[in-house]
Order: sequence, then structure tokens, then C-alpha cells
Amino acid sequence: MSVYTYLALYLREPISVPLYSWDGGDAGQVVLPDVYRVPVRKDLIRRVYLSEFTARLQPKGRDPMAGKRTSARSLGAHHGVSRVPRIRGSMRAALVNMARGGRLAHPPRVEKVIHERVNKKERILGTMSAIAATSIPSLVRERGHRFNSEFLPVVVESAAEQKIAKTRDLMTLLEKTGLLPDIVRAQSGRRQRAGKGKRRGRRMKEPKSILFILEDHRSPLALAAKALPGVDIATPDSLNVLLLAPGAVPGRLTLVTEGALKRLGEKYRVVVP
Repeated sequence: MSVYTYLALYLREPISVPLYSWDGGDAGQVVLPDVYRVPVRKDLIRRVYLSEFTARLQPKGRDPMAGKRTSARSLGAHHGVSRVPRIRGSMRAALVNMARGGRLAHPPRVEKVIHERVNKKERILGTMSAIAATSIPSLVRERGHRFNSEFLPVVVESAAEQKIAKTRDLMTLLEKTGLLPDIVRAQSGRRQRAGKGKRRGRRMKEPKSILFILEDHRSPLALAAKALPGVDIATPDSLNVLLLAPGAVPGRLTLVTEGALKRLGEKYRVVVP
């Protein structure tokens, strides 16, 4: 039994949401693809999140011989001094971890496995579950997002990607669709990081806000959205759990275009047995 057939046994009722025009007007209704009807598995979403997060970590480690290239040998007992290894011809201690220039007690090791692997079907199922979570308003509110829309995700016409080229026009669209309060929340939540990260190129922290799922990540709408705080831009082919469930918490507030929605339905097909 394939993962798609397995999911079809537990589908929710079909979900219909409003379709907005590029200027925020009413353009009818649209039925969400079956991927939005998949049950939300928080345990599986977290497992896939950890796998995708650890895959981006840079492996690091110390030279196994670091601090050990020395002629130091212990003098043994009955010399009136401690028995730590000492450099030949002097009394300077070496090799031990408490000596200056000695080895580290527990250095990072290159052979450490830092990537948590996950099965392919689990990854697909976790991604589909995270997509479905974006259509449940209660989960989106639990993440801390603020919005006035009754139905999620917010779907706009594909023409918006080319007709909206300025951020002020995008702000007008977000206001009409009820997503603007979340932009205000992200702006007010932007703060200075505590600790040494301030001097390492990551001085500011800001909350995650709206996820834009577009057909083209270089479209005028995508470039206009870049100026907004906390937003992320993705295409159906680049979508992952890191974007859909930041911190492994499902329920990201999303805005998706009609063309991208159709592509999502084609990529994540649910086969009814």
C-alpha cells in the first residue's frame, strides 16, 4: 500500500475557501486540493523537521592528533612532582587536557553523526501533514499568528504575481484579506538578540510571519513581499517542513496563489482506493 492510498482512508471533508482577486476583491470560491485534507500528525512533522534541520548543519571536528604531537613523557613516581607528562628537557607539562597547549578533554569529532535521517515516505507524509495544518485556523492561532480571515489558507488569483509590484500595493491586499495584523505583530516583535550573536552577523531577531507560496520566487509580488518583516517566499517545488512548521510547530499562516495551489495538488496527489 502506497503512502497516498494510506492517507486516502482518513481524508476530511472537502474544503472550500474564498478566492481573492489581485486587488483584494471577491473572485468566487476555490476547492483546496486533497493534500489539505490529510490528518495532522504533529509527531511526524517534528521528526521530519529535525531531519531537514540537521541536514543543514555544517559537520565540524578537531584534528584527532591536536595537542598530542609532543615528546612529553611522564617521569613516574618518586620524583617529588606530579606524574603528568612533561616535555623532554624541561618540567613543562603537556599532552594532558589541563596543561597549556594540551589536548581538549572532549573536542568535537568529525565522526559524530549529526544528521537524523528519515524514510522517504515519512518525509512525504510529514510534508503533506504540515501543508494540511495551514488550513486549520485553530492551529494557526496556537502558533501566535494574528489574522481576521475566517478561512485559511488565503488564496489569490495568479495575476497578482505580476500586477502587484510595490510593497504598498501588497499591504493593501493583505489588509483586505485579513492578514495585515500578523505583519504588524512581526514588526513589533523585532528585537535585539541577547549574547555574542550580536557581533556575529545576527544582531536582530524577528518572529515568523506569512509564508507566500508562489509560482515564481522572482516574480514582482515576491520581490515586493521581501520588504515585509518575518515573511518567507517559496514555490510548491521548494516547500518543506522548515517553512511550513518553523520550530516543528505546525500551523504557519500562508498566502498561496491559484496557480501554486494547482501545482500543490499535482505534486502531492492523494489516490482514493
